[in-house]
Amino acid sequence: MQEKFQFDLKVLLGCICIFGSAFFFYLATVIIKWARIKGLQVDTASFVFARFLLGFISVLILMALKKKKIRVKKKRYLIGRTVANCVAVYCFFKGVDLTSVAQANILNMTYPLFIAIFSWIFLKEQRDAVAILIVFFAFAGIWLILTPGKMSFHLDSLWGLASGISAAIAIMYLNLSRQVHDTETILFFLFGLGSVIIFIFFFNKMHLPQYSELKYLFFCSLSAIVGQYLITLGFKYVTAIEGGIISSTRILLAAVLGPVIAMDPALSASGWTGALLIFVGNVYLTLRKARR
Repeated sequence: MQEKFQFDLKVLLGCICIFGSAFFFYLATVIIKWARIKGLQVDTASFVFARFLLGFISVLILMALKKKKIRVKKKRYLIGRTVANCVAVYCFFKGVDLTSVAQANILNMTYPLFIAIFSWIFLKEQRDAVAILIVFFAFAGIWLILTPGKMSFHLDSLWGLASGISAAIAIMYLNLSRQVHDTETILFFLFGLGSVIIFIFFFNKMHLPQYSELKYLFFCSLSAIVGQYLITLGFKYVTAIEGGIISSTRILLAAVLGPVIAMDPALSASGWTGALLIFVGNVYLTLRKARR
């Protein structure tokens, strides 16, 4: 009985950590919107750079404490993961900046749908006709999010969708990289090389932040890093199916909390329908993958 209680307690801890990670990932985007409401002119690239730089510092500290060393086996996987993740984070933050927090988060969480599509195209042994059918239903949800209330959409909405596509590529590279690299090596390249890439491409849009700007850059980055570590800890105690479903609750968090803490307009009926279609599609694909 005591062993069962300890097991259940660990599972509960894992579920809380995964849900906490969804909240902190969402909170990082809310902080960007708060900065805009305050009238601060901080470019999206600065938020992305701060996130990678602070993440790199935290990984270096963690590696020093654990006395871990970098062991590179397949560099192309690490580079592919880093580049795709840089694109995903930049597009995600840009979507938050130009649209709403809710819309950007919901569209970012379409990445499981694109993983199913890419798997169908590139991995013949993983082709699943039923999964693709579910993806088409979920894409109806994407359309409802992009065109709330009318049959037209703003081009700015495509930033959020682009973040979902590039995040799917990043996750696929992560799956390949996890087969041959440890967590510290992956995060070292992700944050270190990511910082360099963002600085090289966007250095002309960055400036030395003032104190008021620095606060938002720091707390946005800290929130995202806390989310990253919580999801890493959570998956130690829960299965991939449980973690995948709980992670998808960020869609519902964004829909519910948007008007409350991010000053977003409330989702319309079509927006809620779209969010639920994407959420149900993610959950179904996670369950189906686990069964297979």
